[in-house]
Amino acid sequence: MDWETLRGGLIVSCQAPAGDPLRDSRIMAAFARAAELAGAVGIRANGAEDVAAIRQAVRLPIIGINKQQLSGYPVYITPTLEAARQVVKAGADLVAVDATPRRRPGGLSPAQLIAVIHEELGVPVMADISTYDEGMAAAEAGADVVATTLSGYTEESPKLPGPDVELVRRLASQLPVPVICEGRIHSPSDLQQVFAAGAFAAVVGTAITRPQWIAEQFVAVTPRRRS
Repeated sequence: MDWETLRGGLIVSCQAPAGDPLRDSRIMAAFARAAELAGAVGIRANGAEDVAAIRQAVRLPIIGINKQQLSGYPVYITPTLEAARQVVKAGADLVAVDATPRRRPGGLSPAQLIAVIHEELGVPVMADISTYDEGMAAAEAGADVVATTLSGYTEESPKLPGPDVELVRRLASQLPVPVICEGRIHSPSDLQQVFAAGAFAAVVGTAITRPQWIAEQFVAVTPRRRS
């Protein structure tokens, strides 16, 4: 993986949950192609089906994740080696995993999961973390890149309206691996802030690929809604 292809660039997260009007792999591939044409440097995608469709549509690096809601486990972003294997087989160039210390199936620690993905799948690993300590631990465990994806989504992290700029700043000043900002980047000005804080690259999803959310922001300020 040539990390320089991502430096200073925008990665677009092309995802739609079950029940979303756009929940179709062909639509995710179309979003990815539009992102590529706009100048994005990478794509983040969920599940083997979407990754495979996007792989056919773009030449950009794909960060593969595999969200699995498993009873009794709070970790759902690529929680197991098999989950990682599925998206790599579909065409992902690197895999993002939840690298928080929370329980996951099989009892593997984040460090063990990172190591086994490296050994058995031979791809780089992005560690999705929520706190400074988790980011430091993930890098020490061998993660190739650390991302702030889970800041605001665990009990240990602050609930902020926008991106966790301070977390980016702290990690970027300390870690020898790239730090990617992800989470609640809602505007170009938000994006400028995270790059100023030292982000190597940034992931934007909802503000680009969730038309329902985008429409809701406009609807919320209409006279009809305000009344």
